[in-house]
Amino acid sequence: MSKSTPAIRSVRARAVVVPLKRPVKNAFGIFTTGPLVLIDVETDQGVTGRAYIFAYANVTLKPLVHLVEEIGRELVGKPIVPFELMAAMDAKFRLLGWQGLVGMAVCGLDMAYWDALGQCAGKTVAELLGGSPKPIPAYDSYGAVDPVKDEKDLRRSLDQGFRGIKIKGGDGDADNDERVVSGVRTLLGPDIALMIDFNQSLDPAEATRRIERLAPYDLHWIEEPVAQENLLGHAKVRATSPTPIQAGENWWFPRGFAEAISAGASDLIMPDLMKCGGITGWMRIAGQAEAASIPQSSHLFAEASAHVLAVTPTAHWLEFLDFAGSILARPAEIVDGTLTASGPGLGLEWNEAAVKKYVIA
Repeated sequence: MSKSTPAIRSVRARAVVVPLKRPVKNAFGIFTTGPLVLIDVETDQGVTGRAYIFAYANVTLKPLVHLVEEIGRELVGKPIVPFELMAAMDAKFRLLGWQGLVGMAVCGLDMAYWDALGQCAGKTVAELLGGSPKPIPAYDSYGAVDPVKDEKDLRRSLDQGFRGIKIKGGDGDADNDERVVSGVRTLLGPDIALMIDFNQSLDPAEATRRIERLAPYDLHWIEEPVAQENLLGHAKVRATSPTPIQAGENWWFPRGFAEAISAGASDLIMPDLMKCGGITGWMRIAGQAEAASIPQSSHLFAEASAHVLAVTPTAHWLEFLDFAGSILARPAEIVDGTLTASGPGLGLEWNEAAVKKYVIA
């Protein structure tokens, strides 16, 4: 195996719309399929680094494919040194700003770089980062549920060993939230962590009222009760909340987390690899979380998140919401409620027959 740093030979992106095993309903709508962009970074050492990003809506798929490939075209020939490449991207997009599709493209490329480096070294990304793969406690992530209609699915999660379940709130009034939380808590019993995610659907006053009403049900955290950019609103809700406040999936790059931590916006953080700066950004945020003694969980991207959580000093929970399983040759496998990173690299390999089935032009 060559010891030289691999260089980028080409970058390819493909849009797929994949089926979901169960729909994900939140306060603003419902996901029945998963719009993903698959990224392949081919190197001069014959290895291809892979990653995927979640487009949230079909309408953003083509712009993301275009951005990834156009950015990648300018990177051909450059060595894969993720920290230097991220600095170059920061300089390139500083005046434009990179919160949004550009940031998603940059983060997706960063994940693919690390996958390529791991493959070239014959190691997992967790090992490249100085750690080793280990079982990370995972929670099963649901949308809005009905404790009666969805009882079979919820019990199946328990049978898989999950020690945490997350549901969505805010899709109805406070009465509905309490009905659902009460029913799910009764079903799960007292020993399973139960989280609720409001997806930024409340104002601070309403969030405070609902949190107080749900307090008797021993919730593990309240997630994104108010708009993600409203750091003062988050801090205000947190100040009186008897339940820990979780946030961070929509905070951008390490700077966004520095500002949120400084504002006291949440008790817990959960960076999204597609928005926080990929693996390179995640590691910088992990240092902030350690310094502030803030537990750090993941958002989506379970396969890659298992690697970075393995080297995160304040690692808390891995979110398991399986968007990519249907197009992976080796889907992520939950064992006794945990997920262990696989490799080499990030352990991602496309099931090309499935990709061909779900790819869109």
